[in-house]
Amino acid sequence: MPKVTTGTIRERTEALATDTSPTVRRRRLASELRRLRGESGLTMQEVADRLDFAAASISRIETGRRGIRPRDLKAFLDLYEVPEEDRAALAALAREAQQRGWWQNYGDVLPSEYATLIGLETEATSVRNYEQILVPGLLQTADYARAVIAASRPNDTPDEVDRRVAVRMERQRRLANDNPLELSVILGEGAVHQRVGTAQVTAEQFRHLAEANRRPNVMVQVLPYRAGAHPAMTGSFNIVGFPEHSDLDVIYLENMSSGLYLEDADDVRRYVGVFDYLRAVALSPADSMAMLMHASTSLT
Repeated sequence: MPKVTTGTIRERTEALATDTSPTVRRRRLASELRRLRGESGLTMQEVADRLDFAAASISRIETGRRGIRPRDLKAFLDLYEVPEEDRAALAALAREAQQRGWWQNYGDVLPSEYATLIGLETEATSVRNYEQILVPGLLQTADYARAVIAASRPNDTPDEVDRRVAVRMERQRRLANDNPLELSVILGEGAVHQRVGTAQVTAEQFRHLAEANRRPNVMVQVLPYRAGAHPAMTGSFNIVGFPEHSDLDVIYLENMSSGLYLEDADDVRRYVGVFDYLRAVALSPADSMAMLMHASTSLT
């Protein structure tokens, strides 16, 4: 088997030196392992056969859905003939991917897909979010979030609801820290007419959205009914973007019981194109703010 050239592994992993999210580290490690297997000319099944692994386990490792033990990582690197000088960077990446993020303290109330989203947000530079009828979690008030969670999870205890609300409030710190997240939201007009909780709760949420639109790193636009049919009528979506070119954007799709991540370059391009279209046909931020304030006033 030809030796794999991996002279730039250290350079690619150095960019993570100040990262705090184990999710991003696991994703980078998964990307390196996929690349190494590709350069070795081996299929996933061939690797599984040679290492006595289940192909499904290799798939989960290569997509970042599970970590990898040190002895298993060594077996992969031996098979791919990775030079000794590059192994330390990958081993460090694997160790750091096992660190705990703040959201893991809420593991009892966080589905794994949602926990992954929070981990990605922690190191992202941007989030582009289209929502048909729901204010996105990064811009929800505590009372609005509580009403949404209580309605969607009627069997939760009051303590579980409070813990889920706390997670949403903690997520929002990314909008105001030293390196704030760039957030662009397209909100379907249906959300402006949807009452959540009491009239006062909904009115305060609309005022909160209008005020958030004044931040330099936040842009909220309303997609009016008169915009007509559009390519996102099938559902809401998130596009999570990262600073490193080697970290491709991730598409997150959420449904009632789980979430789905799309990382294929063609999928990402498609959703980015759809979001750009929606942004072009939506109301301007100023007109959106006026609509939200009018809706808030009418409720009070």
